[in-house]
Amino acid sequence: MSEPTAVVREMTLDDCAAVAALRVGGWRGAYRGLIPQSYLDALSVEQDAERHRARLADRDGTVVNLVAEEDGRLTGWACHGPYRDGELRTEDAELYALYVDPGRQGGGVGRALLADTVRRCTAAGHERVFLWVLEGNARARRFYERAGFRADGAEEPFEAHGVAVPELRYVRDLRDGSAFPDPPPAMDPPPAMDPPPFTGRPPAMDPPA
Repeated sequence: MSEPTAVVREMTLDDCAAVAALRVGGWRGAYRGLIPQSYLDALSVEQDAERHRARLADRDGTVVNLVAEEDGRLTGWACHGPYRDGELRTEDAELYALYVDPGRQGGGVGRALLADTVRRCTAAGHERVFLWVLEGNARARRFYERAGFRADGAEEPFEAHGVAVPELRYVRDLRDGSAFPDPPPAMDPPPAMDPPPFTGRPPAMDPPA
């Protein structure tokens, strides 16, 4: 029996509950031991779904939400838009989030979402795309490195229940024209990258409203 093929499309209001479940479940699974457990336990799928609905209703077209669907089931989500330097949006792009259903890691869902993100950012005229990843998230860092991203030396922690959690900034030059310049990675990243709602970190670390 062949593996289902991920179809990437733009997110709709009907996807918000499924995306919230991916996002919250991803944080609780991928970041156990890296982020205070009390912080992870406080995450709410319902609150996160409402947050997504509000953002989609107020969107201005600068932030793009993509979902991956396989056999009618949502198995991944990615979000990108202008890179932000504090409160300012710049000419570069930023991958704010990329999540994959834990049961579909290694099945190409993350690669499909990242490839579509790179294609859209390139078509929009961006020359670079940035992202932030937890320093301790070795698997995600390998995934992005194999996709042509590199750490550029910038570091910025965010606070989770009084604990500073270090993140590293990665950058990818979009002028080489490919989503994966090296052979495709053998695995997808863990299903979490961006901070959850009600985080105390600076606004540049969370998808904008």
